[in-house]
Amino acid sequence: MDDHVTAVRLEPWSEADAALLSALNAPELMAHLGGPESGEQVARRHRRYVDLSARPAAAGRMFRIVLPDGAAAGSIGFWERTGEGGPVYETGWTVLPAFQGRGVAKAATRAVVAEARAAGLHRYLHAFPSVDNAASNAVCRGTGFELLGVREFEYPPGRPMRGNDWRFDLRPA
Repeated sequence: MDDHVTAVRLEPWSEADAALLSALNAPELMAHLGGPESGEQVARRHRRYVDLSARPAAAGRMFRIVLPDGAAAGSIGFWERTGEGGPVYETGWTVLPAFQGRGVAKAATRAVVAEARAAGLHRYLHAFPSVDNAASNAVCRGTGFELLGVREFEYPPGRPMRGNDWRFDLRPA
């Protein structure tokens, strides 16, 4: 049902993507992430995304998701974090409502797995969608992530959250 998008292109996040990030800050898209951020918070997030994409690829990267027709459909990225077993990559994504249900998130997740694998620094890529976020959990399941279990953490800081810990082994198959 949702796999009819077969290709997306990931383009490194740039200064020009501020308007896209503002569009991705909509209440329905931020419902599982603590709600929309203030304008100041969005500006700080944009700066972090631009800065991450200017660093060496092994540190991670943020991308805009671009469809074959050139439309920007959302964002996805990977970055370093310290997990229970040591350093790993984490990923997260958001797709604009007009492009949801078309396989965009799955195609972008497959592409970001390839980017994280090519970066070559960490063995695992994790995703931590809210246990209540059926769509993001389906993306993880449908792209070959392994469910490790439920974790309790704060996101954003100060807001308790229950999320599934999904892991993808980046070693070549």
